[in-house]
Amino acid sequence: MKHSIKNIFKNLSIFFVLATIFAGFGVLVAIDHTSSYTKVENLTNQKTIILEILNLSKESIEISLIKLQGKTTQLRYDVEKLHSLYEYSILEKLLLSNSKEYLSDLDTLDKLRVDFTKKADAYYNSSLDSEIHINELQESFNSLNSHITAIIIRSIYYDQAKFNVHKKVTYFAFLVILFATLWYRKRLALIYKDLEFLNNVNLQRYETFSQEAESISLKIKRKPVIAENPAMLDAVTGINNLKGMMNSYSERKGIKDSNFTSVTVFEVDNFSKTNKAYSQELTQSILKKIAFSISLHEQLTDVIARTDYNQFTVILSRATKDILFKDAENIRQSISELKLNSAEMGDIELSISGGHVIKPNNLSLEEAIRQAKKVLLHAQKTSKNRISQVKDLAHSEL
Repeated sequence: MKHSIKNIFKNLSIFFVLATIFAGFGVLVAIDHTSSYTKVENLTNQKTIILEILNLSKESIEISLIKLQGKTTQLRYDVEKLHSLYEYSILEKLLLSNSKEYLSDLDTLDKLRVDFTKKADAYYNSSLDSEIHINELQESFNSLNSHITAIIIRSIYYDQAKFNVHKKVTYFAFLVILFATLWYRKRLALIYKDLEFLNNVNLQRYETFSQEAESISLKIKRKPVIAENPAMLDAVTGINNLKGMMNSYSERKGIKDSNFTSVTVFEVDNFSKTNKAYSQELTQSILKKIAFSISLHEQLTDVIARTDYNQFTVILSRATKDILFKDAENIRQSISELKLNSAEMGDIELSISGGHVIKPNNLSLEEAIRQAKKVLLHAQKTSKNRISQVKDLAHSEL
């Protein structure tokens, strides 16, 4: 079964999107871990602060009160920071659904902090070392310190649960990326071999991997080799004659594509059998140069032919109708720019007129050529050295 390069690259694009999503998940994990480390660091700092508050000296009470004010403010700030840090714990909220439990812990922590702060203020603002104040402060310290320790332990439990999920996702992502890398690496290598084959179509016994390469290969093979059938060639120019054109078009038509097809009949202006201004040798030289100029624009699915004395028929296949007319116009322009010179006539200026029609699939080639010749007459009657289309003819008949 042949594979479609279009589908392969489409799936590869989806794979890159998924890989980006996995990378985004990795960023969320990094943010979540950073938040977890900051929370533990914050809680550890709170334990240090309350221990320092507990051990303040009353020998220099003014300095101790200043330190007490600073440390209780820092303690309040750290508790508030834990609330804001939890806002960034996106994965923890999604994976563990522990918002109610964690926020309850923070509310209890804040109440214990307020109580500890009051007990510390009462103790250090008292001029006497009251046993009651000391016991109350110690008891409040123990409660707050124990609760902070409990929060740290629960944070470790949360981190372990998140790590288990992270681990599974990471393993899965690695296996998917590894498989996709090997899968697409093999297919890209086969596509490259197809391109090498198309670059050297003389290779034999090669089975194409992709549908597109097979289609191009068929187009190349179906394109007639000029030297193989002289009966279908114009003796003067070496391109197709009328018979060769019909045969080449019949072979090209068998190749399936979604392109539009146009038929353009060109006629060299002021260059007919009844108006032989040049010698036979010069005439043949001019026709050869015109045919060669047209062949420079020929693509693999195109057909060009000399179908009359001074007429050339060009059948093009392109993706859009606009490109068809543009390429036909390029042919006309290239011929008008040919530089010819002869001893008997001096500089020779050439121009061609054309009749351009878009050929529907249900219209025969013979009928398309007949219509193109009719449009050609319109171009010659107007100003020559131009290409007319069906719409130009229809407009003139209104």
